[in-house]
Amino acid sequence: MLRSLASLFFYARFVRSFSALGFRRAIGAPASSVPDFSGQTWLVTGATGGIGRCIALQANRSGARVLAVGRSDRRLKDLKGEADKPGRLVPLVADLSRINDVRGLPSKRSVQTRPIDVLVNNVGVLLNQHQLTEEGLETSFATNLLGPFVLTEELKSAGLLAAAGVVINVSSGGMYGSPLKLDPMNCTDPDRFDGMNAYAMHKRALVELTRWWNGQWQGEPVAHVMHPGWVDTEGVRISLPVFRKALQRVLRTPEQGADTVLWLADQRPPPASEGGIWLDRSLQPEHEFAWTRRSPHTAEDLVAYLRRLVG
Repeated sequence: MLRSLASLFFYARFVRSFSALGFRRAIGAPASSVPDFSGQTWLVTGATGGIGRCIALQANRSGARVLAVGRSDRRLKDLKGEADKPGRLVPLVADLSRINDVRGLPSKRSVQTRPIDVLVNNVGVLLNQHQLTEEGLETSFATNLLGPFVLTEELKSAGLLAAAGVVINVSSGGMYGSPLKLDPMNCTDPDRFDGMNAYAMHKRALVELTRWWNGQWQGEPVAHVMHPGWVDTEGVRISLPVFRKALQRVLRTPEQGADTVLWLADQRPPPASEGGIWLDRSLQPEHEFAWTRRSPHTAEDLVAYLRRLVG
């Protein structure tokens, strides 16, 4: 009962800004002009569905060479078939929940061709049932946070992130419901697992991680974190059927969810990072509730924790 009331309060608090109503109020009709990403190389994770698919196809349409990462070879082939410039869309099969898969990406010839101008850490899953990976990690934690962390760190260490480029981390409005936590994020006990809370913790940690990268990199490249609002994706249909049924009429399209990622990538030079989280091309506060600020952990603690897990 308390969980239902808390969810109702949360949805009522954010429905005007996170729904399609909020997008139309903030953006109106997106500009008809198409951005020019000619000469750029992008790497987009979770590229075969929802927001990631829109980002990959739009970047390709706008002239970028897109390294599209997904788990399914068949869906990657379908994506390539939809691309306006299929010769400039490079499918890369990798499961972000498998750290060995992630570590293999920087060594691929197609990734090493030239530095990546735009890295979009888009992949994300909300699981209602507890799952462990072959490496003994909780699957949503590995997919949402540890995999993107390892990928970004390894690309940076290998000199494969362009200094003048941008890293865009796709978080979620759900992060407003959690402070930064460490050990609970990788819940290996099925009796203690709560998929919704896990997702919120992972997405909160992604905000903290963005700030830490900016402190380390000093703008070479710039890192930003955004959230797309409430988008009607396949993941929402599978994981949040009640939420979708209640709000289906006001959920955003994947194109609306992708808008701020494409807008951020089109800003040259990229906006300076000042903390905060982007929504609808506007920088929003990282916290909406005082209690989420009260964490004993820092971004440095988070990075140390992630590094311990991957050795």
